[in-house]
Amino acid sequence: MTPELQRMDWMPSPPLAPIDSPLDLDHLSRMTLGDADLEQEVLAMFAEQAVRLIAAMTGLPAEAGALAHKLKGSARGIGAFAVADAAASLETAIQIGQNERHAFAALKEAVTETRAAIEAILKS
Repeated sequence: MTPELQRMDWMPSPPLAPIDSPLDLDHLSRMTLGDADLEQEVLAMFAEQAVRLIAAMTGLPAEAGALAHKLKGSARGIGAFAVADAAASLETAIQIGQNERHAFAALKEAVTETRAAIEAILKS
């Protein structure tokens, strides 16, 4: 005997990261095992690293793709998915040789927004 199948209407999934924040704090908490001190330390380290990497990518030197890749991984680790997506877009733009400056500007904007969110968290 087979169970009755019921028709279910399609519902969109909730976003993976909160739309109103550049950081997925649930993801960050999972990655730090809920250790609030570690969360703060990781956020501060990311904010500093992001500034250094963006500065190193200015002018789009030959190693800009590798630097964008590094930033993408770090961003995913802390739940800064907008930064990760923008870094991935820059990687792709560099690989295909199109829109690199536009992709870099978008990455800088994502980093700026994320750093502002991190600053607010660290001050609280």
